[in-house]
Amino acid sequence: MSFNDGANLDTSQVTGGGSRGGLAIGGGIGGLVITLVAVFLGVDPSVLGSGSSNPFDTSQVQTGGTESTTSFDQCKTGADANRDTTCRIIGTVNSVQDYWNDALPADVSRQYRAAKTVIYSGSTQSPCGTASNQTGPFYCPSDERIYIDASFFDELESTYGADGGALAQEYVVAHEYGHHVENILGLLAKGQDGKTGPQSGGVRIELMADCMAGVWANHASTTEDADGNTLLEPLTEDDIDSALSAAAAVGDDHIQEELGGGSVNQDTWTHGSSASRQKWFKTGYESGTVNACDTFSTNDL
Repeated sequence: MSFNDGANLDTSQVTGGGSRGGLAIGGGIGGLVITLVAVFLGVDPSVLGSGSSNPFDTSQVQTGGTESTTSFDQCKTGADANRDTTCRIIGTVNSVQDYWNDALPADVSRQYRAAKTVIYSGSTQSPCGTASNQTGPFYCPSDERIYIDASFFDELESTYGADGGALAQEYVVAHEYGHHVENILGLLAKGQDGKTGPQSGGVRIELMADCMAGVWANHASTTEDADGNTLLEPLTEDDIDSALSAAAAVGDDHIQEELGGGSVNQDTWTHGSSASRQKWFKTGYESGTVNACDTFSTNDL
């Protein structure tokens, strides 16, 4: 999905992250979980997979360092978003937030609140733990921020088979903002049922975020910058195929096949199969409403 060249990007919706040490205490991220989240797109595992009685409690978190003062001066217009991955993240953040700011009150009578995205290189610290290219993109509800290292998209393409198209990358951002919407709606705790597998709460939360990404995609070409200019051009079939390739690339079964020599164990799934992730993205895209994304009211996942 291409941006309109003359659209203006709002860099105030993102911030930079410096390379620094430190680790969340009381919601630790084990080595196995780091391996999993490195290839999945979802809520930080210290939120949905920890033994903490309150995953939103930041009282035991140690953070260190200061954020970088990255200005993103290279990202001013839609033309910049079309040529530069970092600028494309910024443009997508602008579009996704513009959509939910209007749609959430209209669809479910709930006010949207803005969430910044931290764009970093290497590693940075979040209240949910250290963010790095190992951990992949995630949403941290403690500070209501999304953490993304732009180099993750290279990994998504080269290692896991996404086609590298623009909407594949934009889907990642929209998925993480889907978790923010879930947080606003008070749904994230439903992912903490202590189970894994294709019917688990964690999988349902992830598939719901995929659906919300599809809802945004349906309306993306109507979103506007602060001056009322349309941010994105209408989707093409190639764009949809690109997003579906990303959804398939991060399916539990596909990841297990890639990392486990072809062996698939459904009992350990935390994010859903490739087919399920594609299905729920398409459900959101075809319906165009968050009301179609209730993955907790069906066993047909």
